[in-house]
Amino acid sequence: MVVRRIGQILVDLGFITDEQLEVILDEQQQRPGALLGKIAEDMGLITDEQLAQALAEQLGMQTVQLAEVTLPPDVLEKITETMAQMYRVVPIQFDGNVLTVAACDPQNLSVQDELRTFLGFDIRMVVATERDVQAAIDKYYASDVDSVEKIIQELNEDQELFEAANAIDEKAFNLTDAEALADSAPVRKLLNMVLLLAIKDHASDIHFEPFEDEFRIRIKAEGVLYEMVPPPRHLAFAITTRIKVMANLDIAERRLPQDGRIELMVGGHPVDLRVSVLPTMFGESTVMRILDRSVVSLSLENVGMDEHTLTTFRKIIDRPNGIILVTGPTGSGKTTTLYSALSEMNDIKDKLITTEDPVEYDIDGIVQIPIDHSIGVTFASCLRAILRQDPDTILVGEIRDIETAEIAVQASLTGHLVFSTLHTNDAPSTITRMKDMGIPTFLITACVEAILAQRLVRRICTECREEVEVSREIVMDLGLDAESVEDKKFYRGQGCEKCNNTGYKGRVGLFELMIMNDDMREMVMNNATSDELRDKAESYGMIPLRKYGLNYVFQGVTTADEVLRETISE
Repeated sequence: MVVRRIGQILVDLGFITDEQLEVILDEQQQRPGALLGKIAEDMGLITDEQLAQALAEQLGMQTVQLAEVTLPPDVLEKITETMAQMYRVVPIQFDGNVLTVAACDPQNLSVQDELRTFLGFDIRMVVATERDVQAAIDKYYASDVDSVEKIIQELNEDQELFEAANAIDEKAFNLTDAEALADSAPVRKLLNMVLLLAIKDHASDIHFEPFEDEFRIRIKAEGVLYEMVPPPRHLAFAITTRIKVMANLDIAERRLPQDGRIELMVGGHPVDLRVSVLPTMFGESTVMRILDRSVVSLSLENVGMDEHTLTTFRKIIDRPNGIILVTGPTGSGKTTTLYSALSEMNDIKDKLITTEDPVEYDIDGIVQIPIDHSIGVTFASCLRAILRQDPDTILVGEIRDIETAEIAVQASLTGHLVFSTLHTNDAPSTITRMKDMGIPTFLITACVEAILAQRLVRRICTECREEVEVSREIVMDLGLDAESVEDKKFYRGQGCEKCNNTGYKGRVGLFELMIMNDDMREMVMNNATSDELRDKAESYGMIPLRKYGLNYVFQGVTTADEVLRETISE
């Protein structure tokens, strides 16, 4: 079946003329990615009702006037408010296992698939105007906001579910009963709500933790865990089983750790969930790492480096060969910095290859290889193969062992630029770590060009920022004295609606860039300590993490507490 173009349908229905269509097409050239029907509506050439009619004609669907339809409560509760807002849909009828939804963006076919995945019903779509859909959401949902608290209250009161959950013996259970419980509407609804809220709040992880008397759900956003209202303890097994079903894991295996992934489309963009299941004393603990590719803006301008550090780092990544290391703990933004550097270097003249565990962001023009230990695809084996692919720049996700380190060194000595990460506290101690791994000192001095240590601290919310007095203890902990902070101001966030009453909104990086020059190399050859290396690097202009953070404190970007939490004093 050939789908007719929306412009031609608008002409055939008599809503616009051929000349007007030409004007709309010219405007679309100026607005890449904009939909033709939306442009016609913005230009005032058609009404939203005419656009809905044309879309229905194009896709062979019916139109619906939502203002004239009464939506029954039992149908409305099939889709939560979060889901309705995110997908711009309203449920209008439920018959058998088919849910009919009114959508204002019916040509986005992924919406139908996503709703089917989330809800477990067959989805039939009809077309409504955007104004009607928003009005229906405001009318039917705003008066009774469907929150996690409300869903959990319903679960607590659901006697039937309580009996079904208690009837299952977690040690010797019937697979069919376990799947039926995990697939029940209340369990699905709770999990969908938690996932959508976490994705909407740009969270990085969701933790499901079973204890003796409770089942906790905690969400990590901006590096800090926040607890949600805990669901009933008897549903721990059902929720964990539901996650395992979604991640294609073995639900019968409850003694071994398992890893899997869930691929979702949310609001039209892909979200990858990495699932880790770990057996504990009171059931299985589950953590989901959320990789939402739409949130990350891969540009060195956006990672938070100051002008001096950014200019120096750009000069370093322009070098033809050598190793550039980015270090810091898990979740400190190392991968984002490296990807931003690669995005900047992504030129048709150069071949860039990465090997990662896992591949976190998909970048056009870069060959990316996922690690798979189960079939022997390790960093070391991958790196050997990559060198036969004639690369100019290589990214090794992480140097974990001497074998990977040695091949990375060989690659840099044979004319390749190698990027990688290591887990160390600061830039100077990275040299000690490499020696501990067994890399000879002469090789470290021959190939390491620069080491960038980084941390992430939370930004103060700009809406509720206020000046604050800090205690003498904090000033001393920061390594300062009373005289040096006399003319300085400290700030904090009071907490408002915009920042969920946390006082923080977003994060910013702290960076410590150590450049290896001849003097530094000579010190490494003479087995200088980390402290000696640090002092020398500072004399050449390196700003330590703590000092870098203090600059942000006095600029009102972050708080003294954040800098103390993320950096160590020298």
